[in-house]
Amino acid sequence: MLEGGCFCGAIRYEVSGTGYETCNCHCSMCRRASGAPFVAWFVVPKSEFKVVSGTFKELRSSEHGIRGFCADCGTPVTCELDTDPEVIDVTTCSLDDPEQLPSKTDVHTDTQLSWIRLSHVS
Repeated sequence: MLEGGCFCGAIRYEVSGTGYETCNCHCSMCRRASGAPFVAWFVVPKSEFKVVSGTFKELRSSEHGIRGFCADCGTPVTCELDTDPEVIDVTTCSLDDPEQLPSKTDVHTDTQLSWIRLSHVS
């Protein structure tokens, strides 16, 4: 069982299962929504993701995606894409122990910031 939540603790979640896809996303939407140069994500079947306390504030960040974040502290936690309705992307660093799921690849590197140096490229 993986556990995580937002910075202030208002939102807590659990993830069951194993073998998740992981990546660092360099798209401009992830950068703007997080205020960071890229965002580490892991992809979870919705049936394995459970919010145990709190409620997400949602933002439709594009015509295809909805991002879930804490309305109190602003921590970005999830992204759901209409194009893949069976899964939910979860921010790796919202895990209590993000070391459990290191990113294995980088995506949208065509739009990454010029000063980012990758140690691995997809």
